[in-house]
Amino acid sequence: MSLTVRKTYWLEHAWLGDFVEPGVALAVGADGRIAEVRTGADTPPPGAEVLRGLTVPGLANAHSHAFHRALRSTVQVGSGTFWTWREVMYGVAQNLTPDRYFALARAVYAEMALAGITNVGEFHYVHHAPGGTPYADPNAMGEALIEAAAAAGIRITLLDTAYLAAGFGEAPNAHQRRFSDGTAEAWAERVSALKPREHALIGAAVHSVRAVPAGQLATVAAWAQERRAPLHVHLSEQTAENEACLAAHGRTPTQLLADHGVLGPNTTGVHNTHLTDEDIALLGATTTGTCMCPTTERDLADGIGPAGRLQRAGSPLSLGSDSHAVIDLLEEARAMELNERLRSRTRGHWTANALLTAATAEGHASLGRPDAGRLEAGALADFTTIALDTVRTAGPLPRLGAETAVFAASAADVRHTVVGGRHVVRDGAHTLVGDVAGALAESIAAVRG
Repeated sequence: MSLTVRKTYWLEHAWLGDFVEPGVALAVGADGRIAEVRTGADTPPPGAEVLRGLTVPGLANAHSHAFHRALRSTVQVGSGTFWTWREVMYGVAQNLTPDRYFALARAVYAEMALAGITNVGEFHYVHHAPGGTPYADPNAMGEALIEAAAAAGIRITLLDTAYLAAGFGEAPNAHQRRFSDGTAEAWAERVSALKPREHALIGAAVHSVRAVPAGQLATVAAWAQERRAPLHVHLSEQTAENEACLAAHGRTPTQLLADHGVLGPNTTGVHNTHLTDEDIALLGATTTGTCMCPTTERDLADGIGPAGRLQRAGSPLSLGSDSHAVIDLLEEARAMELNERLRSRTRGHWTANALLTAATAEGHASLGRPDAGRLEAGALADFTTIALDTVRTAGPLPRLGAETAVFAASAADVRHTVVGGRHVVRDGAHTLVGDVAGALAESIAAVRG
């Protein structure tokens, strides 16, 4: 079927998955998808919009908690552990309302767009009012996040999260009551009322094996499987969780999830840090994905997950910024490789192409959009351009653009972000949110308490 070309972009350099090609004309159809990719275009076609630098597919942030952005720097004071960090996080969560969450998430998603992110997986568990009373619209908080993504011009997969317990056999504490629907059946009834739209998909999440009783895991898994929806789960982030799971069930968290049908090709384990050899084999055999969040994992002193072994076993790798200590998917890609170098004391575990694939195609696939993350005909016209003439990126040959992007560039080097063929970021400025820094400052102050 022929498509009316809505717009043509001329890419000075384009990463096409395995190599960097100079002079690429990319036509976008009226449906917001790429209609044609033509190489060998030495000069811009008449009327084409010129994108100088290296254009790559839009980055996918496969794991986000938008409200954690309000913790940046505050949780860097003093020392502590994941568990002390969690107490500060609870304080911010208690101050969220639908309106405040919309304002904060809009600003955070705009920051993501400025960093070249075109799709976010929002692991959403703040469902109800403080104390656990549902809002008049039981999905008011989720709807606020969906609308915030639209206002910031990016796509979202809302991973609505079942969070029912404080721990194995423990009722939710005072902070967690607003996270809980009581039972997995009640969670499923509520989330079923959420509807996808052009920019938003609805997925599911199990917060963790400690937060969803074992007997209710299958309900969440079945909901996702019936809809072929993405299903994510925090998995073995902390050794304390592993030890508690073994004490309660005599099984590792991975084995417990397998027992209840949670693992599979539409499932992504987030972190997957403290795994046994048997866990790694099980995740690989079921092609369950792995989302690594290196900046958060090192910020919280969680440890370095076995990303290389997981991928070799058959687990696709994606990346997320999680707690948003920084929002920079290039840094996440770089950190995954550099962490592995520190652990192994050898270099070169992933090529720059492989790391960019984790940040693009594999991330989008984990969020239910296998039609994104590639610069090819038929794919969503979502892409981002990284400058090759900044103090960080100037000097290397353009054919080494992938290496420059992953190992030298940062979010600050993103010049353009296009979603569905429309400019969301142009020349480093957001086209929909006029003052992103101001919006962040104002919305964070409102929830800081």
